Amino acid sequence: MKPRHRVSRTAIELLKRFEGYRWQAAELPDGRWTIGYGHTQTARQGAQVSEEDAEALLLYDLIAVAHTVNELTYTPLSQNQFDALCGFTFNIGLDNFRRSSVLKRINEGALIQAACGMELWRKADFEGEWIVIDALVRRRAAEKALFLTPPGGAWVPVPSPVLKPAFDADAREMLPRQAPTPLVTSLEGEKVLVLREGEPAPAPAQPEEDASPARAAAEAVTARLQTLFPDPGETLEIEHPAEPRPQADFAPPITPRVESPPAADQPFVLTHPEEHLGERPFAPREPAFEPDETPGPGLFDAPAPANDTRTATPPDPLGEDPAPFQFPAARPEPAPTRRRTSLLSLVTLAVIGLAFFAGGLFWALNARTGFESGFINPLLVGGLAGLAGVGFFASAVYMLLERLSQAAERD
Repeated sequence: MKPRHRVSRTAIELLKRFEGYRWQAAELPDGRWTIGYGHTQTARQGAQVSEEDAEALLLYDLIAVAHTVNELTYTPLSQNQFDALCGFTFNIGLDNFRRSSVLKRINEGALIQAACGMELWRKADFEGEWIVIDALVRRRAAEKALFLTPPGGAWVPVPSPVLKPAFDADAREMLPRQAPTPLVTSLEGEKVLVLREGEPAPAPAQPEEDASPARAAAEAVTARLQTLFPDPGETLEIEHPAEPRPQADFAPPITPRVESPPAADQPFVLTHPEEHLGERPFAPREPAFEPDETPGPGLFDAPAPANDTRTATPPDPLGEDPAPFQFPAARPEPAPTRRRTSLLSLVTLAVIGLAFFAGGLFWALNARTGFESGFINPLLVGGLAGLAGVGFFASAVYMLLERLSQAAERD
């Protein structure tokens, strides 16, 4: 059976230091009255109490607190741990302690995690805003230190040369994002007044993060874009040429044209090859060749010598030599071109990449996790989303640069 503890003098002194002594009853904002060391059950207007009676009222209030802690905790506790829990429960209330993760960790046997969970109860409603209170941070630190103090002072040595501490990124959420607000509670008068010390502190500037592969890739892409577009305010415009687009890069196969054989009474006439083989599409048709009417050597005649004037080509009446047959040069077949991605698709892909990267970064920095978070946690999910976003953005930029380089080569 688990032993039952009683509140020691250590817990009483801890509570007296943080509750403060109020010798005259004061009205709370909710209409109730308080007196002594945070006593509210029998406080009324105009009541006064001495320090000895105020301590007796504190011991009376701790009876219910100690009973609740003994009844709800199943893990054996030391006296320091019990005193720290009583001070913690007196401050947050019995109902909040029943629902807190601190009690859950204690019953699981995770006492170190329970001590860390006590530090999360540090906010309060001040002027309609939930802010981290400086005094609550200090109070939670004192309770945590008492909770972790071993009985008899048997501290476990942790030599610095043996165990070098390292930063725990999983506990980053325990750090308040803004400086805790210092408040002062008046202990005089019939009204409880809570005043802020000094002006509200501005939000601290976010420190620059170390260089990462994603940031290096983004800087490289930015440098490349600056070389292509010196003016940052210049928008990307792709001008299309005014001249008509070239004809098809391929030609249909040439189909020979079959003609009927000439009649026996018709003489044999030579014609241009295009009349027999067909015409290449989109090419201007040349006039048909008119054969020379001068009779030449027969098919079975002996070849005439080279200096025979009878077979010399007659001069052109216009004073120009007849040009030989001009066959159109074969057009080289260009390599097939890949289908280019539209500019709107590239911009959409880049926007999706930026959205993934910003969403992953926001999720990793703002998601709250418990101390029992395992392998799947907001940091991992945010990191994967950020890497996917960088990949999408880098792919879009790469395809855009490739498209611009192809356009430059065509020009």
